[in-house]
Parts: sequence; structure tokens; C-alpha cells
Amino acid sequence: MSTAKSIEPCLVFADQAGNIYDHPDLLMLCRRGNELTLPRPDELIPLPEDSEFFLLPGRSALGLDPETGRVEELGEADELAVAVFASPAHTLSASAAYQTRPGAPILPLFAYGAVGFFEGRFYVCARRVDQDRRQEFGHIPRERIENGARRLLADLPKNRLIRHLTGCALTYGCPAAKNLALGRFEAPLPTSRVCNARCVGCISLQPEESGFPATQNRIAFKPTDREIVEVMARHQAKERRPIYSFGQGCEGEPLTEAALIAAAVSTFRKKGGTGTVNVNTNASLPGTLPALKEAGVDSIRVSLNSVRKEPYEAYYRPNGYRFEDVMESIRVAKGLGMFVSLNLLYFPGVTDCENEWDALSALVEDTKLDYIQLRNLNLDPELAMELLGGFDHGPCMGLANFMKRLKKASPHLGFGYFNPYLEPGGRGGAGE
Repeated sequence: MSTAKSIEPCLVFADQAGNIYDHPDLLMLCRRGNELTLPRPDELIPLPEDSEFFLLPGRSALGLDPETGRVEELGEADELAVAVFASPAHTLSASAAYQTRPGAPILPLFAYGAVGFFEGRFYVCARRVDQDRRQEFGHIPRERIENGARRLLADLPKNRLIRHLTGCALTYGCPAAKNLALGRFEAPLPTSRVCNARCVGCISLQPEESGFPATQNRIAFKPTDREIVEVMARHQAKERRPIYSFGQGCEGEPLTEAALIAAAVSTFRKKGGTGTVNVNTNASLPGTLPALKEAGVDSIRVSLNSVRKEPYEAYYRPNGYRFEDVMESIRVAKGLGMFVSLNLLYFPGVTDCENEWDALSALVEDTKLDYIQLRNLNLDPELAMELLGGFDHGPCMGLANFMKRLKKASPHLGFGYFNPYLEPGGRGGAGE
């Protein structure tokens, strides 16, 4: 007989000054798609270290009255809903429950997880999907990152890519750029100023009419192959298991610069360069992949919010390619012997539904792709539902069941949050 104590978090809300309170009478609610529910017992975890709280302007917190079974709104003007972004390596399994007030602004480009309070601790609806600690910086003094950035600038003073990336580390707090300054894990290699998609949630370029700004600036120059190789060589000298990734948040689509990437990687490999070379991509140009593989690229990570054409196109808004090209790229890459991951932009109540699962499971079985990175869809939840809520996604199963069923159907499949290091001649390790 189980003696585990039931966790029933209460509603949390905030005042205009940012003070967070727990409600004495109302229980925490969460949202999956358009459905309001209590959290599932298997999805509540203590709030991970380095997570971020968000106050939601123009939004009232919603809680459940356990006596009446009714949803109650905290409607006072100085009472705001609260959400969290769980620290990297965690995937949110439910969104915050709130009521939008008239005139509320669109929320910035983050994910807004449901959070509650129970016996002295905050709890969030999420799951740790990767044990890698590469984006945990809570115990690293900022001075260490600043010193690392200064050393990079001193050692490679004429390298524009280094200047750009140290700015990313120190101005925007980019985790990948901070790791480059620290000489560990994965080195970012942005190359492309242009993109052939118009993603609704693009973090480097947003039109004024979107109602929310991009969270960082896109790279404003095209690096040379020499500049790229210098960054790769520097990182290899610092990290025992180096990963180098083209396709960053501060650029467009890297496959539009496939010739440059191939030239740089080929030069790096000919000089004895080791480690995993990866391209984070929308996979729009399958014809570029053979040359990249020949140059020494090991893996691609394909960004998707859905493997169904209509929901995919509603979010990515392709400009000069088709959804079918993305599917073809996955098949071509696997045929070339590349390691293929999906960067699956997970949105609770949509991604974890039966019709989405059916399509994804069929793709995994058909292509034998290797790995799924369960990243959160960073978008205002109501905007996400405006885009995606009109499609028939089927009944919702929850994140835990979604993963369990995929693994049962395709035992070879790995899950994670980060690009894995590929052992020479072998596969990458599963994050979970």
C-alpha cells in the first residue's frame, strides 16, 4: 500500500509590485489547450532551480474552489496571474490558467507554465527530459563568464563572430554563448542573415504588427569560413567532448548558407578537427544535405511544431519551400547516415493529442529518426490556440503518456532537450 502523500497545490497570484501570494482557499488550476483542469498527480514537480517567474499583465488568476467545484477568478485590478518558465532540460506539461482582461497586451516570447504552492514549496507542471546540466549557471559567477569572454576577444581580436557571440553572452545572456565563453559543452556558430520561413514565434526578427518584440538581434554579417574555423578550433582546445552547432536563435536558416558551412567544416576536419558538428535547421532544403555530410557534418536537428502539414504551416509559414521538403530532408539525412533529431516545439493540449501522436509515431517508424528534443513552444498561449486550436488534434494524453507511448512504439528513440555529443562511430546518448 502506497504511503506517498497527495500534493494539492494552492493557487498563486501576484500584486503589481511583483509580490507573490498563495491563496488560502483556492486550488491551483492548469490549462491544456482550451481545457482547464487540476494538475495530474504524475506531473507535479518541485520548481527547478534557475526557473523564472512571470507576472502576466492584464490577466486574472483562476483557481478551483474545492468546496463548490467551481472555477473562481481573482478579479481585482491589483491581482495578477503568475506563470513560470521551468529551467532548461525541463518541458512544461501544462500552461498557466488565467482569464484575459480587456486590453491585455500580447505576452512576450516565452513559455508560461502552470505553478502552485504546497507546504512551503512551489510546484510546476513539468518533466525533466534531459539529465545534461549544460545550461545551468546558478553556481557560476558572472565574473567567470565575463573573464572568458574577454579572453576570447583578446585571443581572436579580428574575429567578428567572436565579437558577436561575446555580445550574445554578456548582453542577452544566451546560454550557448555563455558556454562558449566558459569553454564547455556546445559552441554556437551563427552564419545566416536570412530565413525562408516566417515563424510566428521567431526570436530574432518580428514585424511591428506582431505586437511583441524579438528577444534578440539577428546576426548582421556573413562570417567567413576562416572565422568559423577559428571558433571551432578554440572550442575544441577547451572541451573534451565538443559539439559545434550551426543554426542559432540569433540567425535565420543555416541551410541558406550551406556552401559556407560545408567549406568551414571541411577545412576544420582536414585540420584534424574532432567532435560533433550539428546543424539546427528548418530542413527546408534537402538538396544541401549530401554536401554537408561529405564535409563532415554529423547531425541535423529539425525544428517542428507538428508533423502534420496544416498545423506546421500555420506556425512556420514557409516562404519558398513546402512541408513535404521538411519530411524529405529527414529521409535524406537518415539515408546519408546522419543522426537526426527533432526539435519538437511542445505545447500542452496540442502536441500531446492523439492525432498529433499518430502522425509523429508514423514518421519515427518510417524514417527511424534518432532523437526528440522536447522544447517548449515559446508563444503567448492564447495566440498559440488562435493559430492551432482550429485543427482536430484529438483527445489529450499528457506529456508522460505521450513519451511512454512513443518509446514503446519505437524503442530505439531517445528523448532529451539538448543536442547530444555523438561518440565516434556510435549514437548519441538519450537525455532521459
